[in-house]
Amino acid sequence: MSPNEAGSPSWDAIVIGSGIGGLVCAGYLAAFGRRVLVLEQHDVAGGNCHMFRRRRSYEFDIGVHYLGDCGPGGLLPSLLAGLGVGDRVRFRRLDPDGFDRIVLPGVRFDVPEGWSRYGDRLLETFPAEAAALQEYLAICGEIAASARYSASAQPVLGGSPAVVRWSRRSLSRLFDHCGLSVAARTVLAAQSGNYASSPANTVVAAHIRMLDDYLTGGAYYPVGGGQMLAAALVEQLEAHGGQLRTKARAARILIEDGRAAGVELTDGDVLRAPLVVSNADYRRTVLELCGGRENFPEGVVRRTEDAVMRLPLVTSYAVAAAELPEASEANIWYWPSGDVESAYARTEAGQFDELPFVFISSASHKDPGNTAVCPPGHTNLQIMTACPPGYAPWGVTEGPASGLRYRRVAEYRAAKEKLAACLLDRAEEVLGPFRDRIVYLESATPLTQERYTLATGGAAYGLQSWGPHGRRPDVRTAVEGLFVAGQDVHGGGVVGAAVGGAQCAEAILDRPVLAEAYDGAVFADRALLPERGHDWDPLRISRGQARRDARGFAPTAR
Repeated sequence: MSPNEAGSPSWDAIVIGSGIGGLVCAGYLAAFGRRVLVLEQHDVAGGNCHMFRRRRSYEFDIGVHYLGDCGPGGLLPSLLAGLGVGDRVRFRRLDPDGFDRIVLPGVRFDVPEGWSRYGDRLLETFPAEAAALQEYLAICGEIAASARYSASAQPVLGGSPAVVRWSRRSLSRLFDHCGLSVAARTVLAAQSGNYASSPANTVVAAHIRMLDDYLTGGAYYPVGGGQMLAAALVEQLEAHGGQLRTKARAARILIEDGRAAGVELTDGDVLRAPLVVSNADYRRTVLELCGGRENFPEGVVRRTEDAVMRLPLVTSYAVAAAELPEASEANIWYWPSGDVESAYARTEAGQFDELPFVFISSASHKDPGNTAVCPPGHTNLQIMTACPPGYAPWGVTEGPASGLRYRRVAEYRAAKEKLAACLLDRAEEVLGPFRDRIVYLESATPLTQERYTLATGGAAYGLQSWGPHGRRPDVRTAVEGLFVAGQDVHGGGVVGAAVGGAQCAEAILDRPVLAEAYDGAVFADRALLPERGHDWDPLRISRGQARRDARGFAPTAR
């Protein structure tokens, strides 16, 4: 027994990683009486739901720019309601006539709610391609209906010939089959930044499922920002006897006689539990935390070694001391070349001479009552693009997960500054000049993402491929008592990660908790949830009880 193990509490389950998938899984286990410990290597829980503050005047969301299907009875609200915190996170509906704006040379397309309205607008924009678009939309409609979540939250991919033929083929092949123009393809795939992979490397079902969440379920933004999701889930976990431990990085998962036995931390602490859930990056889980071939079958290890991650992202966070006329609550997807497929091909090949696209989101427009994002009369912007995989574009050969202090590397700083300038150049092409009114500017790269989430290569959206035809790992593993959760087992994005967490809890509990939550079941004891005072702060709550008032906390001027 390790000296640090003596006298340590025994847990029913340990969850590695406090991204939304890990917190949802932990919450359901805790609601059913399991004593759960959540480990988070960062200072704050939330993963890509995390937000950060600067100068007590600005707040920026890392990964929550909008969410699909968050109206009454929607997927994520149902998950939260099942944990008793449905009323602790409010969602603001974005403009149903245009929640996304797609811009390319000669084309401006506002994406509305509803497949019918979406189709009509496409036909108005590309009247010469009516037959091709009608065929495309007919196939998409069948796949969307087939893959849409049932009460069990399990998409069913089967049925009609169109579904069988196209669900697992690439989006590019469907474009080719329909004979669509370059401009039409770009509009149809413009929102692919929501999962960061090209039409050639995205199965049709994955693209349609992403789009259907918004077209059928509506587009929403959480009031108060993405940290509200994490904070509500942390409150529920702690109220039911669980614990969040931040600044606690897992070094390895303990596996004894073929079954999970606990977790050893990088500081030497050994924590025992008969059940371990990894919400960490799947590659890191299998190849590093579990020792690869020591504990997993050869086929699983080989698929994991060969797995391809989705493209990493670069983001500039800016505040302008002005109300920018072209900025609105609608996200802007700007494709300067007007050719989605060639833009991705260049990026995937490592070319970064021009940006593939620019995504612009304004938190101050999406959450107009939240004065913490910026002072009145200012505009809060997140400006994002995809970039080539690997460390070479940043002048380094390894990342922060290996201990590299990358921020002091001159080549890295130069590449980051150059890219930030390019992002502003492209954003001004859409929004008009605003550079001289910027009062705050900060940029994040894939190395930043890797530093805070330990995602392989800084890929915020996880696995692109794990075997053929869109295959993904199961929540169960070859190791008894070891499960995996999050977006790598279900799909990218916040809602996909949350579903992956719920599916993991269902496998452990052997109970269809999401289907029951859809029917109105509440598994948590709402009477245990803490009151929220006037000084309640989601970032502070998300540090966990033990570190809630530790040094390094940045309060807000709410």
